[in-house]
Amino acid sequence: MYFYNPDERQTKELAPGINAKTFWGEKMLAAVVDLDANVHLPRHSHPHEQMGIVIEGQIEFVVADQKKALGPGDVYFIPGDVEHEARTFDQPVKVMDVFSPVREEYKY
Repeated sequence: MYFYNPDERQTKELAPGINAKTFWGEKMLAAVVDLDANVHLPRHSHPHEQMGIVIEGQIEFVVADQKKALGPGDVYFIPGDVEHEARTFDQPVKVMDVFSPVREEYKY
């Protein structure tokens, strides 16, 4: 299948307050992710490269030892196996993430 309507896609809870609709091929997975207000995604790492863009709201990322607040249109890149964390503020946030290779645990 080449085209998808996100409104028709099932939502998967990735962590409390963090929900995604995921789409994948053989070598990458994309996720439209909704994060509630005042959510903290604890420091973690994974072998997948991750790149994303903020669609709505403000989010703060810490990647390795760099901290940055991002808003709509800002892009982030997280190499595989690099520790990172994120937090939202008083508003919900929407981002689009792309992972390579596919994160099997995000498929449904």
